[in-house]
Amino acid sequence: MITPTTSLDWVLLTTKAQDTAGAEGWLRRLCGPGAAVAVLQNGVGQEERVAPLVPEGTGILPTVVHLSAERLAPGRIRHHAASELHVPEGPLADRFAALLSGSGLQVHRVPDFTTAVWRKLFTNLAANPLTALLQQRMGVFADPGMARLSRELLCEAAAVARAEGADLGEEDIARTLELYAAAPPDGGSSMLYDRLAGRPLEHEFITGAVVRAGERHGIATPLNGMLLTLLRAVDRDLRAGRA
Repeated sequence: MITPTTSLDWVLLTTKAQDTAGAEGWLRRLCGPGAAVAVLQNGVGQEERVAPLVPEGTGILPTVVHLSAERLAPGRIRHHAASELHVPEGPLADRFAALLSGSGLQVHRVPDFTTAVWRKLFTNLAANPLTALLQQRMGVFADPGMARLSRELLCEAAAVARAEGADLGEEDIARTLELYAAAPPDGGSSMLYDRLAGRPLEHEFITGAVVRAGERHGIATPLNGMLLTLLRAVDRDLRAGRA
């Protein structure tokens, strides 16, 4: 049993981004002097999300997760692909890599984390909303029209990512489309799995992150904005128990 005086060296925060605030009580109870929180979440701005929720002085390590897994039932997980964690290089990253050494998870320490976190957002940006809205798995991207739509969504986001300081371009768009094409047809996305299970969606931290950053920089994102409007409508029904 965890008591209010328990303090750990590491806390791994793996809630969905929209559930971060709900973990505040746990974070404050578990994080004492010298503790660090690895934030394993989608989206950008992980450190800013968590900083107000932990005791002063707690280390925060934003962590990009490259791992496709599906929860089939309590305690039963299907691993589809990849097992990589990307973190900004530095002392916390070194500690985290040592913690997970031999675990099967590969920790990559990267010098340009802004680019890394936006590159991961790319992998979610078309796959998550489109599979969730259509309630179809990754095989849907074999359709040439879906591939064209995905490219247009990513082109919008690439302009926003560059304005945010990420070094992303055509190669990243092509790489993401190749990833979609090579994905197992019966695989899915975390947002699809949430919709199928009747859980709230993570759209505000994926599609919404692009739309809001576009607004900050005066960059139009009409396609991503349209998807965000549709996802918000679906999410309202999920939260009301109607979907």
